[in-house]
Amino acid sequence: MKVLLKIIYESIVQALQSLVGNKLRTFLSLLGITIGIFCIIAVKSAVDSLENSIKSGFNELGSDVIYVQTMPWGEDPNQNYWKYAKRPEPSVKDYNSISEKSRLSEYTAYTVFTGGKTIKYKSSSVSNAFIMGSTYDYKDLQNITIEEGRYFTQQEYNSGSNKIILGYQVAQALFNSLDPVGKTVKLFGQKYAVIGVLKSEGDNMFNILNYDEAMWVSFNNLKRYVNTNENSRVGKLLSVKARPGADVEELKGELTSILRASRRLKPTEDENFALNELSMLSQVLDAVFGVMNFVGFLIGIFALIVGMFSVANIMFVSVKERTNIIGIKKALGAKRSIILLEFLIESIILCLIGGLMGLVFVIGVLKVISNTIPFEMFLSTGNVVIGILCSIVVGIISGIIPAIMASKLDPVVAMRG
Repeated sequence: MKVLLKIIYESIVQALQSLVGNKLRTFLSLLGITIGIFCIIAVKSAVDSLENSIKSGFNELGSDVIYVQTMPWGEDPNQNYWKYAKRPEPSVKDYNSISEKSRLSEYTAYTVFTGGKTIKYKSSSVSNAFIMGSTYDYKDLQNITIEEGRYFTQQEYNSGSNKIILGYQVAQALFNSLDPVGKTVKLFGQKYAVIGVLKSEGDNMFNILNYDEAMWVSFNNLKRYVNTNENSRVGKLLSVKARPGADVEELKGELTSILRASRRLKPTEDENFALNELSMLSQVLDAVFGVMNFVGFLIGIFALIVGMFSVANIMFVSVKERTNIIGIKKALGAKRSIILLEFLIESIILCLIGGLMGLVFVIGVLKVISNTIPFEMFLSTGNVVIGILCSIVVGIISGIIPAIMASKLDPVVAMRG
């Protein structure tokens, strides 16, 4: 063990001496390693950051929630546009059928979205925030947090009373530093009591629904002022959450049977609806991000190959410069494995220095980019480990031939040379 530690120590010293003694040559040789590690880890970190941001935006959809829609998420909408365009939108009838007949679902919610309305409080107003009218179970089905105030009571929902919950940005624009809960606002020319404010979702640009800009009322209230019929031009969302322990695929099968019966489809007719879930989006994203990671890896590999030859050149020069020393060591009894290990470790150290330089550049670039885009770019521990492992592998490949050549030198010939 002591011998191994001594070899490692001497190899580190020799690698640093090579850096100090031949700064320009070593810098240019390690530049390929630095660029290669930078390309691989920078692209991987950027893809991981983008993927994390997108998937965190998708998390509000819920991993155990099925969405009844006209178009499947896992298919290019342009391929069969007219087929999907003819399909009926999810309706209240569909919602009622699922609520009454489904045994594998825990919650079912029907939600209507519309925009272009103005909400007012005294002299303050907000235009074009979207209005969301949902059935009672929507809060339990989606990942939504009410930070101030409360949710609708069952009686308020059933009666369709003028109660409203505001998104964080809407509340800030209307009330600034005032407490919104309990205040009265005007919407649809009617007075609404503010009963709650949603927690801020931040600046995630990939939120599917930006609840910060929402005005949330009950479905029974919204249908008084907005046409929510099946053929109306408002957004409709029918969502079904699986019971704990229920298989999502079994739930989809149950929903298919219920909806076919509700829509009176004949056994020979295809479904005129799509059942979507978060895993379908994840599969599409995984394929896209896999291609992006591969491209970054491919670019980095070319740079690493250039760096590999450069480091190998340094090691060949080191063997040539230290031929006499190698001969003396072997004459004093140093084994071939010791000589081989010494040069191999020196090559690895040089590549690690180049790799660490690449990682430092990655950190700097990611920080600069994070300040210019609306989501955070980060370097994960896993990517740091990948960068270090790549450097070690490149060091082994670069140094193995010079190390073998050094270990095979004849001690007598080496001392003369």
